[in-house]
Amino acid sequence: MSMMRFGVLLAGAALAAVVAIPAEAGSLADQFASCAQKYSVNKAASVMLECTAADGKLSDCKVVDAGAVSGADKAAICVADALPVGSRTGAIKVPIKFDPSK
Repeated sequence: MSMMRFGVLLAGAALAAVVAIPAEAGSLADQFASCAQKYSVNKAASVMLECTAADGKLSDCKVVDAGAVSGADKAAICVADALPVGSRTGAIKVPIKFDPSK
């Protein structure tokens, strides 16, 4: 493969990644809003989850610390379904923050 072809291939892959990120970010923002609304989280809240990461997804999430905001624990587990984790595997802690003012 020539250097020119290799450079075009890399540029194409980089552009695809840049184009995919905003769509994914929008989807994640939509998931946060949907879960917060579903579980009536209308105050700032922080939740710490412990989940198993595999195949780019989270599973078996458990609430480690939920604070005092009603519904935030359920909303955080709802959000975890949409969080990308890349190549990480095994048990990981996942902080989730809700801030309706933003």
